[in-house]
Amino acid sequence: MCLRRMTFREARRYLESFVNYEKVIVWPYKESLKLERFRDFLSTIGDPQTNRACIHVAGSKGKGSTCAFIASILQAAGFKTGLYTSPHLSDLRERIRVLVPGKANTGTATGAFAGMIPKRSLALLVQKLKPAIERYNKTSVYGPLSFFEVYTALAFEYFKAQNTDLAVLETGLGGRLDATNVARPLVAVITPISYEHTDKLGNTLSQIASEKAGIIKKGIGIVISAPQAREAMEVIRNRCVSFGIPLYVLGSTIPYAYKDGRLDVGAVFSDYKGLKVPLLGRHQAVNAAVAVSAVDSLKCFGITAAQRAVRQGLTRTVWPGRCEIVRRRPLVVLDGAQNRASFRALKDTVLSLFAGKKVFMILGVSKDKDIPGICTEAAGFADELILTKSSNPRAATPGALAAYFEKKKVLYQTESVKEAMRLAFTRAGKDDLILVCGSLFLVGEFRDEYL
Repeated sequence: MCLRRMTFREARRYLESFVNYEKVIVWPYKESLKLERFRDFLSTIGDPQTNRACIHVAGSKGKGSTCAFIASILQAAGFKTGLYTSPHLSDLRERIRVLVPGKANTGTATGAFAGMIPKRSLALLVQKLKPAIERYNKTSVYGPLSFFEVYTALAFEYFKAQNTDLAVLETGLGGRLDATNVARPLVAVITPISYEHTDKLGNTLSQIASEKAGIIKKGIGIVISAPQAREAMEVIRNRCVSFGIPLYVLGSTIPYAYKDGRLDVGAVFSDYKGLKVPLLGRHQAVNAAVAVSAVDSLKCFGITAAQRAVRQGLTRTVWPGRCEIVRRRPLVVLDGAQNRASFRALKDTVLSLFAGKKVFMILGVSKDKDIPGICTEAAGFADELILTKSSNPRAATPGALAAYFEKKKVLYQTESVKEAMRLAFTRAGKDDLILVCGSLFLVGEFRDEYL
């Protein structure tokens, strides 16, 4: 008897039936995320995550960009590379990608997420795992699986089926309890740590760093870290010492310099000169330097990317929604900066690269983010503000944001992203800048409407 194949729409609806903490504002962090549950489930489907070489990335800022840089370099070096990131901008298939050597990793809006899992493949995987998921949820002593756990399992299954040479995994939230932390990576990467999700990860940088650095564990060969605040660095260093893992830190044991759009990196084994970083902003140069160092450290395991591949991979990196220019006149820039540190980096980039332009800002922020901090940074350089919200249930209302801009003379509020776009294009001249920011969910919706 031949079973009817599940459609992509049915698969998506099934995935949406699981609790998704990306759409829930208040939930108990330690009680909800249980690695024991995910490990237990994976054991019932053959542990697809085992024996897969990977790089694991955690941090507060730049995780996705760093993962994109690493994956693009590995692809240019001839490795079939799995890439697992979150959240997505437009299509949940963006989260699971396989970059194949020789295939383009650049293009228009529709080609920006090259290698993402085909609809048919995702539907077949969901259909394959559904019986195991249903059985597990009925008997689990740890509670039912979440959306992120199910989707991470799908990623592991897909990378196994595609026989990837390496995979690059971005943590979803934190690190210690994140579903991706079941992997046994060759290299662990920590991007800049700053205040975020303080209701779950802790109120101090040390507490937040402890959660992020939870991906550092026995069996890892090397740890690469971006520059960190003293409190965060102390946590990372102590954890590496406790497991006897070598730690290399950008700006310390890994010298780097960025000037006139060119990056020099003195990585673990090799020196790289005059690298071009395609993503805008000095903070992206830091992400690129961390990525180059992570790939370079793979030489510990006999995995080598030639200088030419590093150069090509960086140049070809595409990562939408991060200082992404989608129009020139007026200039329209999309950036998902969603904590105060990220917003400060965005402000520095805008004031440096687009000095003199009048800034029309479309701003939306999630309720659980640092709204006072983000709004303080935004008020400092936006000439006109349009406050709006994404359709995500976590989105703060424009009215909730408006209280932080009482002194702004030009301020608009709308709960429609489409109306915010119309307002911005009506107000801005051809030589001005429209900046869409504050939330990746907002950026994704604007991007869908515009492109």
